[in-house]
Amino acid sequence: MTSRERSLDALIRPAAGEPAGSLVLFHGRGANERDLFPLLDLLDPNRRLLGVTPRAPLALPPGGAHWYALHKLGYPDPPTFRDSFALASQWLGRLEEDTGIPLSRTALGGFSQGAVMSYALGLGAGRPRPTAILAFSGFMPTVEGWELDLATEPKPPVAIGHGTYDEVIGVEWGRRARETLSGAGFGVLYREYPLPHAIDPAFVTDLVPWLEAMGEM
Repeated sequence: MTSRERSLDALIRPAAGEPAGSLVLFHGRGANERDLFPLLDLLDPNRRLLGVTPRAPLALPPGGAHWYALHKLGYPDPPTFRDSFALASQWLGRLEEDTGIPLSRTALGGFSQGAVMSYALGLGAGRPRPTAILAFSGFMPTVEGWELDLATEPKPPVAIGHGTYDEVIGVEWGRRARETLSGAGFGVLYREYPLPHAIDPAFVTDLVPWLEAMGEM
């Protein structure tokens, strides 16, 4: 297990004009920063937002980039998770400094492990709140040394999408996240679709006006 470097590489998709905010998408296990890059234009076709897709820092079997080592579903490996969480937190801070766009005008989203990181970075204790969270086929993590905070205001709206035939992260994890967040007073847009471990293009289409409704992010 090796860390590529003590920073995160990323692809940038510029906004059409002065960005109203930013959209950061975290890829899944074994992928890279190119995996979700096309999703930026699908979620934000008018290019209101600066789009960014970072690459996870860990190189693990069977290949590709990873945010943490996989041992038990729902419970990321603490050392690798905490390391990636710290690196991603620092990287988001630098992104804010470089672009002038605060996290309060930034939507965090991701697929699979990337959804887990979006929850962690958006709802972790001591973390500033993003304008929105998009979680595709993921779960809210339980990790020793990391704490979930559902009480701090503001409570960003959360969009959750999960396939009912997901064989990697079962749909019950998406349902559990919906129940937890709704019970804590979060506004949740939830969709299930008859797919395996994948993102439903129809749900992405539904998210275009949802993201625009965030206003001037």
